[in-house]
Amino acid sequence: MSKCKRKSIHTVAFYNVENLFDTKNDPLRNDDDYTPAGSRRWSLKKYHHKLRKLGSVISQIGKNVSAYPPTLVGLAEVENSTVVNDLMNSKYLKKYHYDYVHYESSDERGIDVALMYNKQFFEYLSSKTYQVLLFDEEGARDYTRDILLVSGNLNGELVHIIVNHWPSRREGEEKSEYKRIEAAKVVRNIINDLSDKVSNPKIVIMGDFNDNPDNLSIQEHLVDGSLYNPMNSLFKKGQGSLSYNGKWNLFDQIIFSKNFFNSNESIHTFIRAEIFKQEWLKVFKGKLKGSPFRTYIGPWYKGGFSDHLPVYVYFQKDI
Repeated sequence: MSKCKRKSIHTVAFYNVENLFDTKNDPLRNDDDYTPAGSRRWSLKKYHHKLRKLGSVISQIGKNVSAYPPTLVGLAEVENSTVVNDLMNSKYLKKYHYDYVHYESSDERGIDVALMYNKQFFEYLSSKTYQVLLFDEEGARDYTRDILLVSGNLNGELVHIIVNHWPSRREGEEKSEYKRIEAAKVVRNIINDLSDKVSNPKIVIMGDFNDNPDNLSIQEHLVDGSLYNPMNSLFKKGQGSLSYNGKWNLFDQIIFSKNFFNSNESIHTFIRAEIFKQEWLKVFKGKLKGSPFRTYIGPWYKGGFSDHLPVYVYFQKDI
């Protein structure tokens, strides 16, 4: 591929970075395990090791096709602005002109979503968060991550990015399904609001949805005729971004409005979607061989990357 064409291709990525906590005890967050005195014996050495490893991964996503690391990177499981800033300024990323958007949410685990963006190609305009209101059987509030909307100009074209980390399946897939459906409804409302303000808005929806492309929350409550989910075909081929009991799931997805297919409607055209699944991101031996190489397995520190693999899409800019 010519150098000129590589420079016209931009990568949009999403990465659940698995419990990226700093080492400080925040009394307002459930971070006690990730402190030097906590059960994980989380230290500055381990923290900076994780930052370097995550930064190395992000710096390489899409580089076999694009001339640049990802222009946009959605993140899940970040504790606060400090860890996003530290990641952005870590060894492998600090030269790439990144900035970020992050808001604190009321999630029970003390983790949020964020968006990193390369200021050379993305001009930040505005951002907002949306709560997913959930209640348990007794009527008490069940707190989860907020949904983040960031609007800006991608190479001069107005694009809206919606970053998600939907409620987990910890209580069981069926019992918790209604929570992810509620999150899907919030995203649909965001899309409707954008459509009321802008004709045919260009929208990218990314996140850890804790559901696969064929689950109800995605297939029936989120993706309609105006959206395209390129992860569907990857999932049908048996590919995934996280492994549980030997089975691959594709909870991490990037979905976008169909106007990215039409060069008459957009200066960016979708090329393809991929999972960043290099072998060095996976466990290389033992009963977990082939699964994502994570930071901890149970209580045992392993020094890996994350329990999720990054996902990404390529968009080509008209030249």
